Amino acid sequence: MMKWEQDRDASRTVAFALCGSFCSFSAVLPQVEELCRRGWDVLPILSVSAATQDTRFGTAGGLQKTLRELTGHAPLTTLQEVEPLGPEHRAGALVIAPATGTTMALLAAGISSTPVTMAAKSLLRIGRPVVVAPSTNDGLSGSAPALGALLQRRHYYFVPFGQDDSYKKPCSLKSDFAQLPDTLESALRGVQIQPLLL
Repeated sequence: MMKWEQDRDASRTVAFALCGSFCSFSAVLPQVEELCRRGWDVLPILSVSAATQDTRFGTAGGLQKTLRELTGHAPLTTLQEVEPLGPEHRAGALVIAPATGTTMALLAAGISSTPVTMAAKSLLRIGRPVVVAPSTNDGLSGSAPALGALLQRRHYYFVPFGQDDSYKKPCSLKSDFAQLPDTLESALRGVQIQPLLL
């Protein structure tokens, strides 16, 4: 039995990273709340964009405040804060939701220069699942190669996704965030939830 399995808190602790697909936050935050309702201890992580940029969808400070209120934890926003998640068995899995095209490209290239990609590297180091929930306007164009690469990688699991506006944004992909909690539970059993494509 691995150390994280012996640690009851770590086995029901999930790191949850939000990237800068700001329009998706209103759909993602209820899933953070749902995970907490299901008994998960959620450690929030913010990408640099999510942690610092105010947009028409809300302020960075407001997002951090909401996450603190939902989870009881201040969001992790630096490489130093997220790097120990895996080696010190602080979390049993990582969720990246929303996962932008930029973040997926960095993951596919093995670049761990951001808090989110470093968190992924940290959890993958000990063989823990990384659950990816794509939300990107170029999922069927510029970001398609990175998405395809990650679909083939061990320990990566995907929240089911599809075209969110096939006429106005034919290359855009968005996850069904309501399936996120079940995708996480499935990933922890080593199973990709199906159907993957919506």
